Amino acid sequence: MTHPVLPTAELGTGGPLVGIQGLGCMGMSEFYGPTDSDEALATLDAALESGVTLFDTADMYGFGRNEEFVGPFVKANRDRVVIATKFAIERSEDDPTRRAIRNDPAYIRAAVDASLRRLGVDEIDLYYMHRRDPAVPLAESVGAMAELVEAGKVRHLGLSEVTGAELREAHAVHPIAALQSEWSVFARDVERSAVPAAAELGVAFVPYSPLGRGFLTGAFQDADRLSETDFRRTHPRYTGDNAVANVELLAPLREIAQAHGVTLAQVALAWVHQRAEVHGLTVVPIPGTRKRSRLAENTAAATLRLTAAELALLEPVAGRVAGDRYADMSFTSVGRE
Repeated sequence: MTHPVLPTAELGTGGPLVGIQGLGCMGMSEFYGPTDSDEALATLDAALESGVTLFDTADMYGFGRNEEFVGPFVKANRDRVVIATKFAIERSEDDPTRRAIRNDPAYIRAAVDASLRRLGVDEIDLYYMHRRDPAVPLAESVGAMAELVEAGKVRHLGLSEVTGAELREAHAVHPIAALQSEWSVFARDVERSAVPAAAELGVAFVPYSPLGRGFLTGAFQDADRLSETDFRRTHPRYTGDNAVANVELLAPLREIAQAHGVTLAQVALAWVHQRAEVHGLTVVPIPGTRKRSRLAENTAAATLRLTAAELALLEPVAGRVAGDRYADMSFTSVGRE
């Protein structure tokens, strides 16, 4: 099954038109072990030729190096690329495990200038608040982001890992084009409040980790076999008894994949794409990959159709997953719903 050019969809009301599947660039610089820069660059080019136009990065990926890595590609294809980046997670190379959430206006103004410099562009197409700091009034943060739009530094605004109530509050300050949060066969927390709010407001949903950080591809065997620098070694769903139990949950994906003659990853992505019809909103997943072969596999899934019976077979999976999405769930919206 091949699909060389993706259909398009609009992010939010009046937002950018993008291919219905984007590309997460995080792993090209950090988190998933060693990378081949030449292959990663070739993957960016191949993605654009296949109809992928939304490319996703963040200032914290590789301590800014991911923005620097994709910057020349963005500049060379500026009229075709929709570049999304994020602020809010403050890290230190002296202590790579440290995380701090910053939503204050002064930080936002400094962060956008740094991202613009690293990307080498004059304007960011989609600028996300990566994580929410409840200690900072949302109106202050989104108000500062809106000022960036007025200043011509940012075209559209996005949020990540917020609740439905937070999305409504932010949207009342300035239109939000997209909400990016984890959403997959294994992770459906967002369906409680965020997805209904996005559908109501006309906000597009951009699922990250639609393949469960690789778990849903069926390739995962044991966290001990992962690279020492692979951050999945610390994820509850990838370790110990949780991992053993979660591997068993892939059985229905294998059954469906066999019936269609496709891969498990394609089944998982098809499920995410069909959430658009189930919930009545635009859905543009951003599976990450550093390889052209995986890119072709992922984009081909955009038009794979699962039957009602197959969707029903996958319905109970998320409720049976062992372990939290992160070791520290305070960095997500779950505790605020």
